[in-house]
Amino acid sequence: MALRMTLNRAVKALSNQLPRSQTALARCRSTASDPEATARQPSAGLAFELSDEQKEYQELARKFTREEIIPKAPEHDKTGEYPWEIIKKAFDLGLMNAHIPASVGGLGMGILDSCIIAEEFAYGCTGIQTAVEANSLGQMPVILAGNPEQQKKYLGRMLEEPLMCAYCVTEPGAGSDVAGIRTRAEKKGDEYILNGGKMWITNGGHANWYFVLARTVSDPKAPASKAFTGFVVERETPGVIVGRKEWNMGQRASDTRGITFEDVRVPKENVLLGEGMGFKIAMGAFDKTRPPVAAGATGLAQRAFDEATKYSMERKTFGRYICEHQAVAFMLADMAIGIEASRLMTHRAAWEIDQGRRNTYFASIAKALSADVANKSATDAVQIFGGNGFNSEYPVEKLMRDAKIYQIYEGTAQIQRVIISREILTKAKQMAG
Repeated sequence: MALRMTLNRAVKALSNQLPRSQTALARCRSTASDPEATARQPSAGLAFELSDEQKEYQELARKFTREEIIPKAPEHDKTGEYPWEIIKKAFDLGLMNAHIPASVGGLGMGILDSCIIAEEFAYGCTGIQTAVEANSLGQMPVILAGNPEQQKKYLGRMLEEPLMCAYCVTEPGAGSDVAGIRTRAEKKGDEYILNGGKMWITNGGHANWYFVLARTVSDPKAPASKAFTGFVVERETPGVIVGRKEWNMGQRASDTRGITFEDVRVPKENVLLGEGMGFKIAMGAFDKTRPPVAAGATGLAQRAFDEATKYSMERKTFGRYICEHQAVAFMLADMAIGIEASRLMTHRAAWEIDQGRRNTYFASIAKALSADVANKSATDAVQIFGGNGFNSEYPVEKLMRDAKIYQIYEGTAQIQRVIISREILTKAKQMAG
């Protein structure tokens, strides 16, 4: 500490003696005079290289995707069958629940690590990737706000066998407008009586337990920051009714259902953090889960790009491969631009939260950008395939169907822009004093 203070004083003194431009110039000259030393000592700032460990599990996830997900994805898309077999194999390899804290026996991996795995899985099938990744959304409120006993009970069991959980916030009349939630929890003695219905719940039919956001303040004018409470609800609790599986446009391997709660008794021990803290917990989870969702969209876009590139180098029109036509080549170029930008933005959002910093701004940019890029890339891939792209015998029509949900779930494309603009204005006001 003393050495650091001494160095800081020395740097400050030197900066006062030399203009900033001269100080910077001196550093540049020093670096330029010994280029070999520069090569030996890379910058401690920006780095675009994954660690050796990250490369290892990226390769593991990539191999798993090629061998287990891609061959089975078309059948799951046709039947809507939940991919239990694939989930169990992913669990056995340690490719699930890697973010569960070490304090309860998990690997405690970072959000960037989760993004690396999510992108690889999504390359194979975003429906299967969503089924796996939805666990993190359900778990995150417990990771963020659960006490040691709650974490051990609900996260610990997920390390013992491939169990699923679900995040129950959205309702038929309340999606982006969380303040419109009508599910209520009334306290009676040492319990809460839960009544209401949730909709579009991923993994709803296979969850072992649910994170549920419910209103505990009857006053409709109460601010969201105080009106809602977060609960952990066991699937087998009497009064929990699981609806039918929804047949969706895309990502059919994942499971989406409505969940109804009729006089469900929830012990007070299942309240997360405290009464009135639910909204903060629910929204805080998104800062950690949106980067992996963005990674999934990036993986889909990469698959669309690869399929389109390969096809364009095989298909001929007017005596030339279609990739040699500038109209097609420019589409591929635009796809590449979007994918690279999405990946970098996703990694930035994940890196920020892994550093312990608030990443709301970056997470929303990553989510909005990657969702738009995934949709454009899939649409352009279909266009490059032409009539074949409209046919289910080719892979890109599935990608186009799967992509749309990225602009809807975990905050719509419009909500992401609301968040981004709000963050911009908040920062501008702070700078203005």
